[in-house]
Amino acid sequence: MKRFSVLLILFPFFANSQKLLTLDDAIATALQNNFDIQLSKNDSLVAALNYSYRNAAFLPRLNGNLGTTWNNIDTKQILFDGSRKQSTGIKSNNINAGIALNWTLFDGLKMFATRDKIEAYVRLGELGIKSQVINTVATVINTYYGIVRQKQQLKAIEEQMSINEERVKLAQYKLDIGAGAKPDVLQSKVDLNAQKAAKLEQQTLIDQLKEQLNQVMNVTTGIIYEVNDSIPLNFGLSLGDIQNTIEKTNPVLLMNKKNIDIANLTLKETKAQRFPTLTFNTGYNFSRTRNQTVINSFSTFFNRTRGYNYGFTASIPIMNNLNTSRLIKQAQLDIQYQQLAFDNQRSLINIDVINAFKEYEQQKKALALEEENILLAKENVSIVLETYRLGAATFIQLREAQKSLEDAYNRLIAARYNTKLAETELLRLKGDLVK
Repeated sequence: MKRFSVLLILFPFFANSQKLLTLDDAIATALQNNFDIQLSKNDSLVAALNYSYRNAAFLPRLNGNLGTTWNNIDTKQILFDGSRKQSTGIKSNNINAGIALNWTLFDGLKMFATRDKIEAYVRLGELGIKSQVINTVATVINTYYGIVRQKQQLKAIEEQMSINEERVKLAQYKLDIGAGAKPDVLQSKVDLNAQKAAKLEQQTLIDQLKEQLNQVMNVTTGIIYEVNDSIPLNFGLSLGDIQNTIEKTNPVLLMNKKNIDIANLTLKETKAQRFPTLTFNTGYNFSRTRNQTVINSFSTFFNRTRGYNYGFTASIPIMNNLNTSRLIKQAQLDIQYQQLAFDNQRSLINIDVINAFKEYEQQKKALALEEENILLAKENVSIVLETYRLGAATFIQLREAQKSLEDAYNRLIAARYNTKLAETELLRLKGDLVK
């Protein structure tokens, strides 16, 4: 299946009634409008946002502080020599400011694991979007060709109606010339009315399927368009080719693999807690105090200090209630869990591929058989109708031949559609509906 580009064919396309909607048009519209795809993209934006700040783990932390304090106090002092000093309303003002920088130089390589983990989450989000896109495309294909199937069914009903109309005319003619029976005329009309009712039901079913397709494409309901008349099939799919490449192409398996990578990176982050952390620290501080009144000769009216400092801090983990060991064991168990989840998913998908391929092969054989049957049934109806016209065949024989043609059409149309479903499912499992 070729790559489908997102085309700007949305509402302007549907403005004209009875416009032909191709499968590519339907897929392109769904890729741009579908709600599930938009939700998947929104989820992925969170990981993309984190990824844009992936190198922030290597940057230092810089903090500043600024404060001021006004004091209004009363004091009462009794000195050693027995003298007393008492003051009220002593006012002072203190201003302090500082800026501090902390830069982690080594943390057991945790910052590198964190960066890689963020990148892995971005890739996981991209795979999630691709998985949703593939599922949406498969839904569009199945729904679109479901409409085509019912459209073919409608044509088969119309062909049956034309035969029934001819039956009514022949039965009435024979009755008029005395060579027929009234029940044959009545039964022919009953069969014709049944076909008319079936046509109405078929038209309603087509309209309902179109509304389903509109919902997948997320376009306005009630729009009028036509679809193609045929269902193209790919008879060249190989089971071995799909099985040999599925681990590299199936988005669900790729997501499971990415979860294993994320679990391993989480283990690296946890193990880093066992290593010492080396941090570079530096800062600049400013402080100023202004007193309006002093209570003794040792007090100052004005005091100011300022300066910078720098140094290194090494934090060495010694004992933390074995919490790090517990977290490491949890991370290791998560790796095992993610590996089991991958193996289980791979087994399930492999079974789905085998079953879908068996269905694909069976439907191809059924299609070949029904294509032969439809030719036989058409020829049989043509012969019986002609002999009935000449009076060499009975009404029952003609009706049975027509019923055989109707059944042959039903089986043929169903075989075409089912073959397409199996083909689409194989390509969906392979992850080859979109590139």
